Amino acid sequence: MAINSKPTFTTRKARSGDAEHVARLGAHVFSITYGHSVEPHEMQAYLDESYSIEATAKDISDPNKDMILATDQESIIVGFALLTRGTSEPCIAHLDNLVELQRIYIHPSYQGHGVGKVLANTLETMAREQSFRYMWLGVWEENLKAQKVYERLGYKTVGDRNFVVGGIVQTGLIMLKEL
Repeated sequence: MAINSKPTFTTRKARSGDAEHVARLGAHVFSITYGHSVEPHEMQAYLDESYSIEATAKDISDPNKDMILATDQESIIVGFALLTRGTSEPCIAHLDNLVELQRIYIHPSYQGHGVGKVLANTLETMAREQSFRYMWLGVWEENLKAQKVYERLGYKTVGDRNFVVGGIVQTGLIMLKEL
């Protein structure tokens, strides 16, 4: 997927038949991002649990989640994002009408071309239409590139949380935006 000029893409809601491609993309992006921080066998165990076709199909069909895809001109999935209702963290538990922007994953060849921004804006519009007032997300403390993107989109760091990949405890920042 070499990109020589600005790529064109469209967005759409995920369908059950997309699970295999989304799972593959999610595992690829997650591996690139976190791979250096955990042992290979621990990474594989995490991917098998969180990015299997079955887990992805469950996300797509979950009534508390909306998954949006970005596809290229050949209808190949190049990015996805999730809007997840019913989640929170202690540092934002005092707020009402929260929704989570869970996962914005973009194929490396499409990063820096506005795909993530379009997906985030699409989810924000959906959240407003569903009467949410705040959108929050978690981002790994070492993923400085993503943090900068979220800051440009208007998110502010309000706390942190631990999450475990394999036997390694990682720290994620909690970022919040008022819609």
